Amino acid sequence: MSQRPGYLIRRLHQIHVALFQEACGAFEVTPLQYSLLSALAVRETADQTTLAADIALDRTTTTGALKRLAARNLVERAINKDDRRARLCRLTPEGAALLVKIEGAARRAHRATLGDLSEREQALFIEMMQRIVAGNPSRDSAASLFD
Repeated sequence: MSQRPGYLIRRLHQIHVALFQEACGAFEVTPLQYSLLSALAVRETADQTTLAADIALDRTTTTGALKRLAARNLVERAINKDDRRARLCRLTPEGAALLVKIEGAARRAHRATLGDLSEREQALFIEMMQRIVAGNPSRDSAASLFD
């Protein structure tokens, strides 16, 4: 198993989620919710389909996460006046403030995930993951907001 990429990727994801929860648990935000808040901070306003693509997630999961963030008054969702089927989202002042507060803890979790690698190895590992993701565009309709 230790030579199978799928197994190792899944384990690394589990480790990262655990480290993120340890570092950011007090904020009651999941890694997925953190990604949505971060995407909204970059875009300012976006429809749910665009946000789903930004973080490489399906619309249904994205919509559920946005509803939970809206229930906590971290995100505002409103019907798009130009397309009544779509909802536009933006950070509330509370959401923006939370993102500022959580940023340091989230960075610590990201560093801890790769902490067993040297700085050079970390950069190389990130580059290799980016190359694999970029080499498989047909398996992901997401436009990469965070390149």
